[in-house]
Formats: sequence, structure tokens, C-alpha cells
Amino acid sequence: MDEVANALRRYGLLLQQDKTLPSVVGIIAGESLSSSWWSHPKAHAIFAVLERLSDSDDVLVSRLVAGKVTYVHERLWPAFLAVAMSNEPWQRAGLSAEARALLKTCGGAAGSQPAGTLPGGLRARRSTRAKGEAVRELQQRLLVAATEVHTESGATRSRSRRGRPGPGVTAPRR
Repeated sequence: MDEVANALRRYGLLLQQDKTLPSVVGIIAGESLSSSWWSHPKAHAIFAVLERLSDSDDVLVSRLVAGKVTYVHERLWPAFLAVAMSNEPWQRAGLSAEARALLKTCGGAAGSQPAGTLPGGLRARRSTRAKGEAVRELQQRLLVAATEVHTESGATRSRSRRGRPGPGVTAPRR
């Protein structure tokens, strides 16, 4: 975990897995993988580090780079939030009907009230269970934060959340 944490601090972000760019899987495996890391001999170590990163208070998880799971260090949060919360036309233009409906369910409609706090002062409007292309579409446009939840049955579900900056969002104090 130390090597991954050091790389995340150095680069500011790491992909979960990539053949070219710095990635958590590449660091732990010691090589670039062209197949799923689940079949790698170090799969258990990779899974443990990915879980620790996802639970870390100084790491934000998004599909920021090429639609891939990206771990963002807290020093980049102000820049990330500036883009994510900009409400630029590219974020909503051409959204599928399913994605628009999911965004509304997550509290993306005007006038919705925040409820709860996320790391970095983000305020969660509403948490919604969802899966599929609509979730990925909203994630890639930085309109929702979604985390994968592994259920007792072994299934994977995404929990999507629309967030907005709370009053305490500032540059990290480090």
C-alpha cells in the first residue's frame, strides 16, 4: 500500500488499471496487464489495496480518465470540483433518457435539498442504487459519484450520488 500511496501523492491520480498510464494494478502486479487483474497471482493484494483506497478519506474515486476508475488525491480536489460542479453544457448535452431520469432520482433536479456529507465537504443530495450504462454515462460527465458495492450474493451494484460543494470546501491544508 505504501508504494501505491506514494505514487498517488506524486502523480495526484492513479488509474485502477491501464496498460500505459500509472495504475494501482500495475504498481502491485509489477507489470502492465492486458487482461483482468482478478486472474493475477496478486489478485488478493490488489483487491485489498483497491478497497483501502476506496475507503480512504483523502482519495476521491471517479471515472475521470478515459472513463476508467481513477483515484484522485485530495490535493487535486479543488480542481476536480471546479470542473465537476461547473454545470457546463457538455455535462448534460445528449444525455440518454435513462441517464436524465437517474440524475433526477439522485437529486440532480433544480431546487433539491442536500442531505448528508461526503469527504471534502461535498454534500450528498440523495443516495440511489443503480447499475449499467446510465450510471457510467453520468460518472463520465462528472454528474454523480458512484461506488461499487459487493453484495453477499457476490453481485456488484453501484451506489450513485449527486453531490455539490458544501460551505467547507477549500484547498487541502497540507
